[in-house]
Amino acid sequence: MTSVFAVLQVLLGAGLVTLVLMHSGRDAGFGGIGFTPTSQGGTHIVERNLTRLTVAVAVLFTVNTVVLYRLLA
Repeated sequence: MTSVFAVLQVLLGAGLVTLVLMHSGRDAGFGGIGFTPTSQGGTHIVERNLTRLTVAVAVLFTVNTVVLYRLLA
């Protein structure tokens, strides 16, 4: 059972790093390739969904960390 959560932890960690790296500033990442309309002055739906996905993966990563701690303690 511990190995399943350990593999999940590695996958969640890699996914979280990838999602965070996609969050570069306005000149890079999704903002730099044209997904942010300058006329609207706000964040585009793609960026908002990317933020939501990043938060969801971060929460899963945190919960999995606590589960692994309980299994190994």
